[in-house]
Amino acid sequence: MSEATKNPAGTTERTVALRRRLERLIGIAASEGNALTALRNGDEIFPAMLERIGAAEHTVDMMTFVYWKGDIASQFAHALAERARAGVRVRLLLDGFGSRLIEKDLLDLMTDAGVRIAWFRKPVYISPFKQNHRCHRKVLVVDEEIGFTGGVGIAEEWCGDARTEHEWRDTHVEVRGPAVDGMAAAFAQGWAECHDELFDEHDRFVELEPRGDAVVQVVRGSASVGWQDMQTLLRVMIESAEIRFRLATAYFAPDAYFIELLCAAARRGVEVEILLPGPHTDKRVCQLAGQHFYEDLLECGVVIHQYQPTMMHAKIITVDGIASLVGSTNFNRRSLDHDEEVMLAVLDPEFCATLDGHFDEDVAKSARIREGRWKRRSAAQRAREFAVQPIRRFL
Repeated sequence: MSEATKNPAGTTERTVALRRRLERLIGIAASEGNALTALRNGDEIFPAMLERIGAAEHTVDMMTFVYWKGDIASQFAHALAERARAGVRVRLLLDGFGSRLIEKDLLDLMTDAGVRIAWFRKPVYISPFKQNHRCHRKVLVVDEEIGFTGGVGIAEEWCGDARTEHEWRDTHVEVRGPAVDGMAAAFAQGWAECHDELFDEHDRFVELEPRGDAVVQVVRGSASVGWQDMQTLLRVMIESAEIRFRLATAYFAPDAYFIELLCAAARRGVEVEILLPGPHTDKRVCQLAGQHFYEDLLECGVVIHQYQPTMMHAKIITVDGIASLVGSTNFNRRSLDHDEEVMLAVLDPEFCATLDGHFDEDVAKSARIREGRWKRRSAAQRAREFAVQPIRRFL
């Protein structure tokens, strides 16, 4: 248990200070009265999402980067189609690149049932300057009152409970309360670019009642030139850490600036831990780009773990037992510079403790990178790390 958790008075004071720091520097108000449920892996995530879709009475709005193949893809298509046939307004926003593998039969099924499907920046139809800027957000909002976000895509890779290399490790969050408005806005921002109709008679614009005790700020990242809100969010969390900073990310390929932020935190006495994919990664090039910085991080005292059982796809940060980030953003240049992302900044010690508990369990299944051994890595490994540096900003 962290010192912040042991000291409730200090926790409250620090939470208030961090909230104001985030609100002032990002310019987005946090909301009180939210209830969050952390869901791990497909066995928890998919049934929760499908249950909420199945119970929808008014609207279902869903956006995703990955919609591929497999039984789970069919389950979601049939669930969305069934609600549309029942008179519920169902909208599905698919990224033009990430969801390119979706089966045409599923698209026809949903379209015939009345699901409104829009594609975000199909590569064939957009300017070359937009080709690299994707919608990486994963958002589901049901009846304007219940929201889901996190790292999960709709594909068989996410099914199961991370028991084998074929069952990816990931985290999604169910949200109830005023913060759902921010998640709905993340969907609406993407939908507005792709569809003429932004809202209709099905939208009730309900006043969301308090459902819990968590303070939540919903931060949207959008592709732009120069500094953006997602970078500010990460910087604030790193620089605010006093005791412990934990990062779990699927793709670790930041620039030197963020490496120095992590090193500076470690040098000032913060316990910095990073949890990354190990032998099972779907993007080896991205892993190599991050490994280029391992030596610098290890020398500063940063602890690096590589998850062993399967692909680690979660995107989570916890700070001092009081604050956490969870959503779609990876700790890489692609998420920070090129993609549409969404992240929940949660100020709630109980929720943070849950995520820290998950982190501990994942570390128990991981291998720690040791400084001395890493320095003795082969010349071939060093050459591979160096070779991917010119394309790191796209990873």
